[in-house]
Amino acid sequence: MIRPSKHAHPDLTVMSVATVILERLKTKRTETYADLVILVEKRTKNAKTLFLPALNLLFMLGLIRYLPKADRFEYLVQS
Repeated sequence: MIRPSKHAHPDLTVMSVATVILERLKTKRTETYADLVILVEKRTKNAKTLFLPALNLLFMLGLIRYLPKADRFEYLVQS
């Protein structure tokens, strides 16, 4: 689910996990897939299933891109 409903825990939504990923990428600019998974697991238990949908959301919004040779995600600066 993208938006939380009144029955959903706020930390267990795609938007929440996407926010965690985006905060890290804004500070570090690039990060590996494994490090992002570990970060999400530390921040919110049971949120690993929301990791890929959160990445997909950030890709669709044009906020991140994947660098296959380095196996890293990069934050795209919005101007």
